[in-house]
This record gives sequence, structure tokens and C-alpha cells, in this order.
Amino acid sequence: MRLVLASNNAKKMKEMSALLTPLGIELVAQGALGVPEAEEPFDTFVENALAKARHAARLTGLPAIADDSGLCVAALGGAPGVQSARYAQLRAGGEKSDARNNAQLLADLAGQSDRRGHYVSVLVLVRHDADPQPLIAEGEWHGELLDAPRGEGGFGYDPYFFIPELGKSVAELDAETKNRLSHRGQAMALLLDKLKRQPL
Repeated sequence: MRLVLASNNAKKMKEMSALLTPLGIELVAQGALGVPEAEEPFDTFVENALAKARHAARLTGLPAIADDSGLCVAALGGAPGVQSARYAQLRAGGEKSDARNNAQLLADLAGQSDRRGHYVSVLVLVRHDADPQPLIAEGEWHGELLDAPRGEGGFGYDPYFFIPELGKSVAELDAETKNRLSHRGQAMALLLDKLKRQPL
């Protein structure tokens, strides 16, 4: 089974391929099929994920899967939320980068005692662009925000996202542990369960 991933994020592609390949699902990045990035104009993860999946399915004629994910921080009213990947860029202009996003987050959290946050992942799979019943799954991963980075793995906010039960930041976890416990791993487990009941 071939699925188009409605993203050009190489690290997201690697994580999701690791979860799907054992099930005989070949994940193809939309960029490899000439599909440009979709607009993400919405305020919720589910609306953006659905828009991205429909966009990729429409332009390729294949089933498509999209992930919209981000970090929601309690002290910031849920920000950066759906703007997680473009947080610093939207606030201060310039290039989009993990380093700038993390610096912006730390600046916004300065003086805050509440360091709670959670990662959110919403996965949407459409069989075709007009699918009236897309498969939707959501996962959350709760933790706390650090003031200094820890670890070399992961991407995005991972070096600053600490999981108290594990005593480690996400960037200190091996890939297998992260894939099993993460917001995306949780969402994927739910989605795969739905796929077994409603195959493509």
C-alpha cells in the first residue's frame, strides 16, 4: 500500500516511516511526487491536517496522510500551538528554524513559574480528496519546559521538552522509545487500529 505523506519534513518522514513500514505501508513524501506545501490557515490541528491530506490526495490521486502537530504551553495560553514550526518567524520575521523557535519560546517563558506543556499530534488519513469519512487520530505527550537544552536527538522543541517520569528530555531518548511514547506514536497507534477496522 502506498501512502503520500503530506509533508516535506525529512525527520517527520523518518519517524512515520518507522511506524508504518512494518505494516507493509510504503510512505512517499509529497515532494517526491511534485506536490507543493499546502496552506495551513486554520486555528486547530485537525483542520490543518485535513487540509494538507486532501491537498496531497487531490494532486496525486493516492491516499494521503497528514500530521499537524505542535507544542502547547499552559503559561502561554496554548501557544505556540498550530504555529509551532513558524513561531519565531511569525513573531519576529526572518528564516524558519528550530533554534529561533526555541529562543523565542524561552524568551516568552522568562519569569514564568508554570512550565507545563504538551505536544499534540493529529493524524488524518484520506482515501481520496473527497473522502467523507477521513480517519482521524489524536495523541498528547505531557511534560515540562527546560531553560537549557538537553540531548542531541529529536527535532523542534525536543531538547527543551522534559518528561518527568523518564527523567529525560525528548532529545535524550532513543528513537524507538520516542516513537513508542510520543504524541505522534500515540496518534499512529490509534490510527492503525482504525485502519484495521476500516481498511483502505
